[in-house]
Amino acid sequence: MRDAKACRASTHGRTKMKNPGSRRLPSLIWAVFVVLVCTLSWPVLSNIWAASTAEATSIEDPQRNPRSNFWRQVRNGISGYSAVGGPDSNVLVNRNGHNWRQFRVRVLAPYGAYLMGGALFVIAMFFAIRGPIAYPADPSVKYIVRFSVYQRIIHWFTALLFWLLAISGLVLLYGRFVLIPLFGSSGFAAFASASKEAHNLFGPIFILALCLLIIEFARDNFFSKGDGSWLRRGGGPFRRHASAGRFNCGEKIWFWLIVILGTLLSISGILLDFSVLGFNRNTLEFAHVIHGIAALIFISAAFGHVYLGTIGTRGTLRGMTTGLVDRGWASLHHDRWAAETSDTENEEKSG
Repeated sequence: MRDAKACRASTHGRTKMKNPGSRRLPSLIWAVFVVLVCTLSWPVLSNIWAASTAEATSIEDPQRNPRSNFWRQVRNGISGYSAVGGPDSNVLVNRNGHNWRQFRVRVLAPYGAYLMGGALFVIAMFFAIRGPIAYPADPSVKYIVRFSVYQRIIHWFTALLFWLLAISGLVLLYGRFVLIPLFGSSGFAAFASASKEAHNLFGPIFILALCLLIIEFARDNFFSKGDGSWLRRGGGPFRRHASAGRFNCGEKIWFWLIVILGTLLSISGILLDFSVLGFNRNTLEFAHVIHGIAALIFISAAFGHVYLGTIGTRGTLRGMTTGLVDRGWASLHHDRWAAETSDTENEEKSG
């Protein structure tokens, strides 16, 4: 009987050892599924965008204007013949071009400004009410390694490219309203030209950096059992902090937001950057809309990430600059990871 109980306990222990890996598999499958859906549904969504932005044609009396039927057909995108090659060379008038411009000027630009301004306002109010999140000082000032040199290089390389692309993209979207009053039309033209070239040049490099970032940090950002409690308590900025591993639930949400938005930006950016490959105008207009929406959401969320990683949480920036964090900081924000690190150090010392 004693041997049978020991056997069952051993089997139960082996089953528990498999659970962490089995919990990671559904999250990985979900991430791959999101990427595949974004890629495969692109042509369908592009056609939906073209159909939804179609202008209603006005009814004219053919007796008053004999050529009204002809121009109605032209306005509806009827194709003719042209000696110039290209996917849209036979279309005389592309009616969706006007609708795309109206959406960009009247919807994307103003609501994007509201989104970014709202994010900055919420951050400012939170800082005014809560202030910086401190942690109990450790008299011994013991530091533990949080990020390796390679991880820090990948992080800062991706962050630098992201903000370079963000600023150049904002110049292209809002520069006409902001830079022309300051520098005039010629000054804006110089800024816009430089921004366009930088955006097109560094965009593909950002895709490479993003892939390296995802590969390096994905294994520690799969959701686990304790993340639900952290989420229900909102991390605990106004009371006792919720328990967390190496990355808490908020950091994991930010990581997968990077994966989703980064994928959308990468696919749409490739279409826009390499339009010479023969994509039609409807596809490019739809790609521009997705690119702009994803970028504005990404930038707004990045404001919060920058705030929490700098003045919002004391001791956090040190981890991504030197690679080391104070053990008191680790015990407050990532207690389970700090305990695991202590156990590992003790095992190494005893060994």
